[in-house]
Amino acid sequence: MDELDLSAPGRVAHWPQERRDTTLGALLARMVAETAQHAGHADIVREMIDGRGGSDHDMLDAEKWKRYLTQIQAAADTFGSTRGHTSIN
Repeated sequence: MDELDLSAPGRVAHWPQERRDTTLGALLARMVAETAQHAGHADIVREMIDGRGGSDHDMLDAEKWKRYLTQIQAAADTFGSTRGHTSIN
């Protein structure tokens, strides 16, 4: 089996000319970040559909969960005021 070092050169033809030349390590880091980001988005959508958080959700009773969601919404409102409002409720 052939192995490449993380500094092995790579080229992404559809990227802008000034960024096309890269390395295997940079591409791997980008793929890990993209995968984590999209997995997070999918988890948020699932939570919106079923109304449940991750495994921590079971550790909170209904009132504590409601307070938690209120805190999250307040944080979203604080940062969303410059970009438009997004509600998680």
